[in-house]
Amino acid sequence: MRALILLLIIAILLLIAAMATGFLKISQIRGAKAPEVTSTNSGVSATGGEAPAFDVQTGSVKVGAKETNVKVPTLVVQKPGTEENKAAPNNAM
Repeated sequence: MRALILLLIIAILLLIAAMATGFLKISQIRGAKAPEVTSTNSGVSATGGEAPAFDVQTGSVKVGAKETNVKVPTLVVQKPGTEENKAAPNNAM
């Protein structure tokens, strides 16, 4: 029972987040209309009525790939003792 309540809470939070970010837009396009209820000696009867209508628009996610050139830095490792590796001493301290 706790797991079901937890899942329901998570679903509601996801719905709220989707609407807050604009990914989901729900608008009512037709209002509800209550049925007319009449009672007679033989019972109760209901006529008419209309359920509300909603327009739901969702965002879209497009996933794709494109070819591009990326400059990748190179790393050169030299063995110690070569003339190119000798750094100037730091006497600033």
